[in-house]
Amino acid sequence: MERFSNLPHVASYYAETANDTTRHAPLEETLSVDVCVIGAGLTGISTALNLAERGHSVAVLEASKVGWAASGRNGGQLIGGFACDIDTFAKFMPADDLRRVWDMGLETLDIVRERIAKHRIDCDLTFGYLTAANKPRDTDALKRWRDDAQRRFGYDRFTYIDADGMGAYVQSQRYLGGLFDAESGHLHPLNYTLGLARAACAAGVRIFEDSCASALRTESGQHVVETARGKVRARFVVLACNTYLGKLAPDVARKIMPVGTYVIATEQLDPDRADALMPAKAAVCDSRFVLDYFRPAPDNRLLWGGKVSYSTIAPRDLGTAMRRDMLKTFPQLEDVNIDYAWGGFVDITMNRAPHFGRLSPTVYFAQGFSGHGVNTTGLAGKLIAEAISGQASRFDLFDKIRHRDFPGGAALRTPALVLAMTWYRMKDLL
Repeated sequence: MERFSNLPHVASYYAETANDTTRHAPLEETLSVDVCVIGAGLTGISTALNLAERGHSVAVLEASKVGWAASGRNGGQLIGGFACDIDTFAKFMPADDLRRVWDMGLETLDIVRERIAKHRIDCDLTFGYLTAANKPRDTDALKRWRDDAQRRFGYDRFTYIDADGMGAYVQSQRYLGGLFDAESGHLHPLNYTLGLARAACAAGVRIFEDSCASALRTESGQHVVETARGKVRARFVVLACNTYLGKLAPDVARKIMPVGTYVIATEQLDPDRADALMPAKAAVCDSRFVLDYFRPAPDNRLLWGGKVSYSTIAPRDLGTAMRRDMLKTFPQLEDVNIDYAWGGFVDITMNRAPHFGRLSPTVYFAQGFSGHGVNTTGLAGKLIAEAISGQASRFDLFDKIRHRDFPGGAALRTPALVLAMTWYRMKDLL
């Protein structure tokens, strides 16, 4: 597991093109607030902003910098719904509640659009998202998903693209068809996170960087969160640490697994060449379990993600390894250089459903976004704020989902997952 860094952000295309250099001083006092949020990624900042808008005083403690971890390093894909199949939720709730969860999956996209518009966040928001089929069986699965969404939920915004039409989205012979969603899309995740942080500060939130929460305890009916040089006393605490939850809540941390995911950015292409590569400017992911995902950047680069590592060990010579994968889809980029290569950890749950809940009536957590964090974090922040304000019915829908610990304990769970993922990689090849 990587250590926290005193540098602003991990070297990446996103860090190089960040449009906000605001830094927040570390906590060096004892502070009393209504709510202490631990973690200044998308989950924590979204929660803090929603709480401040409801009139709560909020302090955010961040071990490194705003957006330093997955929120500022991910593939930037904005995908409606959740990482798991909708029937994962159906095991735990009746049909009426399932429909509410479906609607909240679409609401995640509305939240992002509304935040960007309201706070004038410059983050290259672009609409259009395509799931590309690698195998004939995948084309059938995508058509079933389109038909099920229409039949069960009245959702008619998925468009199936046959093989002849794929050239409008991706100039590659690798894919047999795809499912297009005009409501989803992609953005610059670090600039989006930094924009939310500016909005939160304007609403009265106090953010403290380089302020790792080392202890959480209860004292005289209040929670006390300690850092190296200060303390926060609060009526409520929100744990928004994801893969960095650590010893603050070990029972919760056992229900997520850190997974390495990696991205490269090509050099800038000639504009005509970039336009021809992905004419619709949509984000794309393929249909494999261990998938590739990619999208165009506004300055005519290709951003390519994948090479998922379940061992938490980054691939050797990351840029070269990722480039080889990219060329399997785009052999016409053989002459193109890679300018940036980076990665980091996202958190997954066993069933890929988001994990929202409480450690106690006044300590909340949200984690396990499993690759859908760009938009689902916005919903998490909204629901936690609703619950703390006394309207918990929507939050409690997610608390109904039973999440299992990853097997094997601290020593063996990563090797066990590596073995399981090897099986899925083999299935992808069949």
